Amino acid sequence: METRLAVRKTYKLYIGGKFVRSESGRHLLARGNSGDALDNYCRASRKDFRDAVVAARAAFEGWAKTTAYLRGQILYRAAEMLEGRREDLAREVSRSHGVTMEKAREGVGRVVDRLVHHAGWTDKYQQVFGSVNPVASPHFNFTTPEPTGVVVVLAPDEPVLLPLVSLLLPVILSGNTAIVIPSEKHPLPALTFAEVLATSDLPGGVVNLLAGKRDELVPHLASHLDVNAIVDGTGLPAVAAALQAGTAINLKRYADHSLAAEDWFTDKAVNPRWILDTVEFKTAWHPVGV
Repeated sequence: METRLAVRKTYKLYIGGKFVRSESGRHLLARGNSGDALDNYCRASRKDFRDAVVAARAAFEGWAKTTAYLRGQILYRAAEMLEGRREDLAREVSRSHGVTMEKAREGVGRVVDRLVHHAGWTDKYQQVFGSVNPVASPHFNFTTPEPTGVVVVLAPDEPVLLPLVSLLLPVILSGNTAIVIPSEKHPLPALTFAEVLATSDLPGGVVNLLAGKRDELVPHLASHLDVNAIVDGTGLPAVAAALQAGTAINLKRYADHSLAAEDWFTDKAVNPRWILDTVEFKTAWHPVGV
C-alpha cells in the first residue's frame, strides 16, 4: 500500500489584498500549546513591513472617502463570510490554542458578533462624538472626527483571535487603514482570518497582516514616518516602552488597549471610546444663512 507524506501548508503574509511570501524567504514552524508541530508560516521582515505601509497608505484615501454606510455594509459582509468559515476557523483556534472545539466555536462566534457590532458603529460614531458648538458670531460651528491615516495594531498572544478583531475594528471602521501584528505564539488563526477578509468586500490594503518575531518588527513600527498611530494590545511592558520611545521621536500617537485575558470576552473589549484614539477632530465654520 502506498504511503503519502503530509503536505504542510505554508501560511503567507497578507499585504495589499494579496498573500505573499516574505521577501527574505524565511519561514517559521507554528506549534500548538502542547508543542506539537502544526504548519509553517512566513516570517515578516522590515522590508515586508515597509511594503505593508505602502499598501496601507495607497488604500487610505479611497477607504476614508467611502461612505460610512458602505463601510458598515463591507464589515457586515466580512461577518457573513466568517460565518461561512466558522468551522474552519474554530478548528484553527482549537489546535493552536489547545482548547476544545466547543470552546473554539464559541470564541469564533464572538468574533462574528464583534464584526456585526462594529459594522453598526460606522455611521454612528460621528454623531455620538461630534458636536455642534455654540459660537458668538453668526456661524454654524461643527466638530467631527475624521480618520488619522495608517495605524499599526499589535495583538496579544492569548486569546488568539478575539483580541485582534476587537483591536482592529475600531481602527478601520472610521476610515483608517491598518497593519496588524498578530499573536507571535499562535499566528495561524489570524492568518486564516486574513483569508476571510480576502474573500470579503474589504478593499486590498485596508488590512495588512504580518506574522513573525515581535522584537524584530517593533523598533520599525514606531520609527516609520508614514505610520500615524499605534494601538498596542500586547500588555507587555517591554513592547510598550519600545513603542513609546519610538513614537516620541516623530510624535506618533500611541494607545494602550491591553486587557486581561478574560476581559476580551466582556464589554470592556467593545469600548466605543477606542475609536477616538485613531481619529482627529476637525472643526468647520459656516456662515448662517449661506
